[in-house]
Amino acid sequence: MCLSSVGIMLSANVEQRVNIKFLTKLGKSATETYNLLTEVYGDQCLSRTQVFEWFKKFKEGREYVGDDPKSGRPSTAKTQENVEKVARIVRGDRRLSIRAISELTNINKESVRQILHDDLGMKKVCAKVVPKILTPEQKEHRVNCCADTLENIENDPDFFQNVITCDETWIFQYDPETKRQSMHWKSPQSPRKKKARMSKSKFKAMMIVFFDIRGVIYIDWVPEGQTVNQVYYKNVLTTLRERVRRRRPDMWKNASWILHHDNAPAHNALSVKRYLAKNNIPVMEHPPYSPDLAPCDFFLFPKIKSALKGTRFESVDAVKAKATQLLNSITQDDLQHCFQQWKIRMERCRDRGGDYIEGDNISIV
Repeated sequence: MCLSSVGIMLSANVEQRVNIKFLTKLGKSATETYNLLTEVYGDQCLSRTQVFEWFKKFKEGREYVGDDPKSGRPSTAKTQENVEKVARIVRGDRRLSIRAISELTNINKESVRQILHDDLGMKKVCAKVVPKILTPEQKEHRVNCCADTLENIENDPDFFQNVITCDETWIFQYDPETKRQSMHWKSPQSPRKKKARMSKSKFKAMMIVFFDIRGVIYIDWVPEGQTVNQVYYKNVLTTLRERVRRRRPDMWKNASWILHHDNAPAHNALSVKRYLAKNNIPVMEHPPYSPDLAPCDFFLFPKIKSALKGTRFESVDAVKAKATQLLNSITQDDLQHCFQQWKIRMERCRDRGGDYIEGDNISIV
């Protein structure tokens, strides 16, 4: 755009502001003022928002029709002084936007963006969601549990062959697909796909799954209204023993299988511990608040729920049938990879002082 065109545009804007001021003093309303300006200036008329803003200013007593005075022109240079200035401000408040930093430093937004990304190597990210902010004692406990298990694996390379792990989770009749799952390719001409805002169905069913490195051993669907308390969990363990006897006769004969479960109240109940001790079933210790170290949480349940998302089932039986089908379709290669990842996660937890595994998805179910 040439300078003469800019000048004409500015003079036209000032002319319309004068008219707005005149109409305001005549007692016209903002809507009447906008309609009269549109009738005179047509497509060159100020926008409705601009007319209403200037109408309000003149109504409040403003007389000057020119632009408000600007502060000094923002600096465009990426000097070392500007880099240090931006660094100081960001370290003082890491939630500031680029626009806010630009206003505080009087540096244009593009230069601020380049300083942040190129010179300071920063990027703005959301806080990482973790199950709990761990205390030093809890981190130490995680380290000790991982170190003990890794020592058992080192002494017995077949240790994981005997571990049966389990957990409970809710399965919904309808679970909306995630935003990422709904992404699709479109051309400029094709309409954007739409989906209604939906919430999880009110109906849900709880399942308890036991599996080892070879496959799923037992799936228990908790009856509606039933709480997984120590009495119910003992009955589940009784059924599990029978399943192990039939499906893992070698482990049953040698009494070599080890149970791994988390620290849910039903799992830690005294009656359950006595039941396990009476039947000579050793338990692999699991540190509290550690879904990142539980195969069900970091592998099995996310895999199943991801496949179920976005599907609306007509009945509870249909939900159970589909979930069971998905569980039984998991291959031995998948499960071996899961147990390998479990070992890697324990090594990382031990080496990082008990911190949650950064960079890995932690599923809270």
